[in-house]
Amino acid sequence: MHILLDTHIVIWALSEPEKLSAEAKTLIKDADQLFVSSASIWEMAIKSGLGKLDVDLDLMTAELQKLGVIELAISWQHSKQVKSLPRYHRDPFDRLILSQAMSEPLILLTHDKILTEYTDLVRLV
Repeated sequence: MHILLDTHIVIWALSEPEKLSAEAKTLIKDADQLFVSSASIWEMAIKSGLGKLDVDLDLMTAELQKLGVIELAISWQHSKQVKSLPRYHRDPFDRLILSQAMSEPLILLTHDKILTEYTDLVRLV
């Protein structure tokens, strides 16, 4: 199974694993490939710069690389698909990450229930 981790799941997996459900831990452990969107790193960088999130991005990205997580770059197709998404969710980062999951396709692990309204590729964990 190929899995894309939503931003919250990335943060929890690396910084606060006790917040992950047993299902999330199992899916992450058993994944054939794990992906993290460059949009997640961008989102964390913005929130960190605003003082809304306390993360060491250098340490986080180094840990992701060490774990063999694959960086999912943002393609034109990913960006264009955002236009066709219904407006259930307004957060631009979540919409882009969802678009990536749908375009590839990848199973998106998230803690955001609203995203489940879009596709069965979204797993609420």
